[in-house]
Amino acid sequence: MDPTDIARWQFAITTVYHFLFVPITIGLSAMIAGYEIAWLRTRNPAWLRLTRFFGKLFLINFAIGVVTGIVQEFQFGMNWSDYSRFVGDVFGAPLAVEGLLAFFLESTFLGLWIFGWDRIPAKLHAACMVLVHLGTLFSAYFILAANSWMQHPVGYAFNPDTGRAEMDDFGAVLLNKVQLVTFPHVVLAAYMTGAAFVVGVAFWRMRQVPPADAETDVPLYRKAVRTGAVVLLVSGAGVVVSGDLQGKIMTEVQPMKMAAAEALYETEAPAAFSVLTIGTLDGSEEVFSIKIPGLLSYLATGTTDGEVVGINELREQYEQTYGQDPGAAYYSPGGYTPSIPVTYWTFRLMMGLGFAGLVVGAWILWATRGNRLPQGRLILAAAVALPFLPLFANSFGWIFTEMGRQPWAVFGLMTTERAVSPGVSTAEVLTSLVLFTLVYGVLAFIEVRLLLTYIRRGADPVDPDEDPSAPHTDDRPLAFAY
Repeated sequence: MDPTDIARWQFAITTVYHFLFVPITIGLSAMIAGYEIAWLRTRNPAWLRLTRFFGKLFLINFAIGVVTGIVQEFQFGMNWSDYSRFVGDVFGAPLAVEGLLAFFLESTFLGLWIFGWDRIPAKLHAACMVLVHLGTLFSAYFILAANSWMQHPVGYAFNPDTGRAEMDDFGAVLLNKVQLVTFPHVVLAAYMTGAAFVVGVAFWRMRQVPPADAETDVPLYRKAVRTGAVVLLVSGAGVVVSGDLQGKIMTEVQPMKMAAAEALYETEAPAAFSVLTIGTLDGSEEVFSIKIPGLLSYLATGTTDGEVVGINELREQYEQTYGQDPGAAYYSPGGYTPSIPVTYWTFRLMMGLGFAGLVVGAWILWATRGNRLPQGRLILAAAVALPFLPLFANSFGWIFTEMGRQPWAVFGLMTTERAVSPGVSTAEVLTSLVLFTLVYGVLAFIEVRLLLTYIRRGADPVDPDEDPSAPHTDDRPLAFAY
């Protein structure tokens, strides 16, 4: 086995696993901040109960997410040392700002939010969660800036003496055209995911309320269901618009990725969108397809008759561009086509699951209008499945984004086979792969067990005679979350 292949599998497993927590963290922090602000404005205890209930679930997700994210930093040095050496001068700035500013902002004010109940003024306490959410957005922005540079390198100069890419324009890195469309798309997808999580959990809890508590708890969870569904639909519409813009930029800077996403082998004008394509085993030719005329041209160029360059022509262009300079250490001839089945199907799973989430959200919002409490098993099953639809759509979207860039680690500059650590053996990479996978399996068990435990408990009651916003001077012990 090739150490490069194992290293890629390891990075894929740990990265996709970590990203399961990221959109929930971003989206759920926004929902919790909204609930606490609603409580401040209305003093309705229902909003306070929702704040505390989803706050506990948020903290479980945040804690596991932080642990899994740390591994990403180690992997750069362990398995991808040549990559780290090549991009370090560029990656250093955005990742340092992310760690020193964004994560510091998140962790500091999250700590104040956790331990500040009854100890700091209510408005200041709510502001802490707002700042936590802003911290997640800053963190996402700087990390995406680094990733966008891998997709479309800008603001750098290659130093032939050191063999490194050196940043000469930090503003260009932060305002990369890929970054400007990727960031809103990812954040809106995260809002969609967090809102779907709220809808699914609250709908299940609403159906499990015992008759004795129905008068207070059913309206409580209905508030969460309906507010979550509204956020889901609004953010989902934004995902569609931002995704359309992202597709056009992707076609401009990475035409091979768009061609691979559609299994478009030959250049077409106008180009049809492939609903289903079957190709040869070697991925070189199309055998059968079902297409929508002109749709791909619109997605790629904004017009229904625009030209979309096919895989075969792009392969020839890349071989001429990157295969004629054997003296350049970070260029590699041949193999410029990504895995067509992977890019084709992940692109469709991303879109299909996202649209399915919008349909289920609209259904639940309609079914709970007025004081209705839908009782059917089908809608309950759809609600329980709802959080997984945008969550997995996010994951497939990232798999498509990274696999569609192959064989490049940094597009046009460094191939993946050149990025791997030269001194790492197959046995070493395989050992760390097995260990990380086992550890992540344990963390997954802990995460699911804790979430299910606190979801089953539901929202804790609030003493109507007690004002949680009034500071206390007694030295009471700190409990989980509050």
